[in-house]
Amino acid sequence: MNDETLQRDLTQPDDIFAPAGSAGDETPIFTVRKDAAVADLPLSSEQVAWATAVGFKGAPKQQTLVPGPDGRIAAVLFGIGDGACGEPAGSSELLLGQLAQSLPAGSYRLAANAADPTLAAIAWGLGSYRYNRYKTKKNGNAPRSVLRLPDGADRALALATIEAVSLGRDLINTPASDLGPADIEATARELANRHGARIEVTTGDDLLTKNFPMIHAVGRASPRAPRLIDLTWGQEGARTVTLVGKGITFDTGGLDIKPASGMLLMKKDMGGAAAVLTLAHIIMSQKLDVRLRVLIPTAENSISGDAFRPGDVLTSRAGTTVEIGNTDAEGRLVLADAISLADEEKPHGLYVFATLTGAARVALGPDLPALFTNDDSFAADIMSTSVNIGDPVWRLPLWPGYDQKLDSPVADMNNVWDAPMAGSITAALFLKRFAVNAQRFAHFDIWGWRPGQSALGPRGGEPQAARALYAVLSREACR
Repeated sequence: MNDETLQRDLTQPDDIFAPAGSAGDETPIFTVRKDAAVADLPLSSEQVAWATAVGFKGAPKQQTLVPGPDGRIAAVLFGIGDGACGEPAGSSELLLGQLAQSLPAGSYRLAANAADPTLAAIAWGLGSYRYNRYKTKKNGNAPRSVLRLPDGADRALALATIEAVSLGRDLINTPASDLGPADIEATARELANRHGARIEVTTGDDLLTKNFPMIHAVGRASPRAPRLIDLTWGQEGARTVTLVGKGITFDTGGLDIKPASGMLLMKKDMGGAAAVLTLAHIIMSQKLDVRLRVLIPTAENSISGDAFRPGDVLTSRAGTTVEIGNTDAEGRLVLADAISLADEEKPHGLYVFATLTGAARVALGPDLPALFTNDDSFAADIMSTSVNIGDPVWRLPLWPGYDQKLDSPVADMNNVWDAPMAGSITAALFLKRFAVNAQRFAHFDIWGWRPGQSALGPRGGEPQAARALYAVLSREACR
């Protein structure tokens, strides 16, 4: 991914909203509750009869184009159900993304004020996302539907959020042939340059010199050198927010090789890195009053004669030794070294994002990233917030009774529990062992992928939990 591609990605959202200050003949969009009286809308009797004839009843995501006397579209009727069955959570604004995907090219406006105008704008923008880098017949320049920014919407926040999520999606969607550790570094550098952040990168054998041995061990079998990206931004003395994102650009499983079916989506194993870059971009764009640090250990988990092996014992940055019970549990190894570095600063908040375990998907499915944290108040806040903005997370326990399952007879710990149970919990407990000084520890075990089209976007990469955490952090920064 070159700088030109990234810059194009970072300036994409402006064309989904009508230009600021312009006035035009936008087609009104009427949001209608289930079984509401269409006759009460400012429509002609002929238009009401049309809506009745085509069976419009305000069901969730039901839409009807209402013609005018000249045959052109005069209005859009859009069903929001009973107000409690939006997708994926209970705000009708979230459904508006579907219209961005499905309406004919043209300019539109909301006929009534949105309860949350900024969320409505974000939903429209997220629903407008397209990924066509590899399409020979591109539709990126084709006319599209645009929305007049809803009254009261925070344009800067909406654009920054759409821009950042689009970048995160692009990174995850890009195949590993075009996205290796160096490309993630290039993206981080571009963000650092844009926002005036400082960045340092430790690459290849320098990881050994600077005491990141487990990142090196995981990535040494690949011709693409592993590295640790360290980005800092903000004023010294502000509340510290440290983000750690797993950046495995492709995961074969190592010598404990995955079956073919298990590798099909492994380009997304850097979804944690995409999520923290998404979140960092929003934080820096909005100039949040925090001291931000972003750490991304990035590598390919490949197979060669130099690959680390089952049964090997690795020494971590923290000095503890780790027996390798499974080379396919490599993400927690690279994260452990990065978490140890982060923890040396004793940050207020240490937040880890990783496509870490299939066990989390078995427990909660693709739409609900698992949240593990030592802060009950934070957990309650982010769970309720995440549902309201359509970026849901669900808390699972850091159950201390399972911690001993990671004990090893030959080292300080094993990287897995050898029983097929509680895999996401024991993985979170493994990470927590390396975070002893942070006041708040939170780990998001994300899938990083949307398995099918929804109102908020198409099938493909998704930097889950980034928007949810930003919403909480922005409130905390104002206290």
